Amino acid sequence: MLRDCRTAGRPDLLNPSVRAWLGSIAVLAALVVVALGLLYAGVGEPGAVDARLSVLVDRAGPTWRHVALATDFLGEPLGAAALVAAAVAGCLALRSPRAAVLVVAATGISVGATKLLKPVVARTIHGENLSFPSGHTAFLTAFALVVALVATGRLGLGRPAGTALVLAAALVAGGAMGWAQVLVGAHYPTDTLGGFCTALAVVPATAWLVDRTADRVEPKADAGRRQGR
Repeated sequence: MLRDCRTAGRPDLLNPSVRAWLGSIAVLAALVVVALGLLYAGVGEPGAVDARLSVLVDRAGPTWRHVALATDFLGEPLGAAALVAAAVAGCLALRSPRAAVLVVAATGISVGATKLLKPVVARTIHGENLSFPSGHTAFLTAFALVVALVATGRLGLGRPAGTALVLAAALVAGGAMGWAQVLVGAHYPTDTLGGFCTALAVVPATAWLVDRTADRVEPKADAGRRQGR
């Protein structure tokens, strides 16, 4: 039975109204990552789908290349750190330490997962550069998912609206970064799909873990503060 999304006035990060849907999507996303990893293991060239999509992306003019480079910066260490720091500050200003922890944990685990998978899959681009899955795409997708999850909980959105907001945020962020990575030549299109699905698989599980951990820790901390008064 689903627990009320508020315990001692603290909303769960993974809102019960979207929990089941996101859980199913996370499992499907993980399967896609596994399937793509097996398909492109040890491959050092684009597949048929990559070739078709790359042709479409490469038609972009100089102005769009500048946009792509700016988007790519958001996944670089400095740009990513700035985004995470701003989000953490916003979460703390809203008195939501759970959300602040999730921002750091979900983006960090998503990127970490891509780094672990790259040598396992051993897909390469431009020689010996490991490419699958895309860490930049995983980062921005995870970041957008976390922001949307927090917004869904704070706005009290139901299942249709909440799920739509979360998926739309993931698609826009993942699509933008995936497009940028292909345009700047850093990844094949299927690499970016792998990064997108990695974030979809990681973020719901991380949100559930943060919620369960906080549910155990916060009551003890509250009891300790009351005893210290």
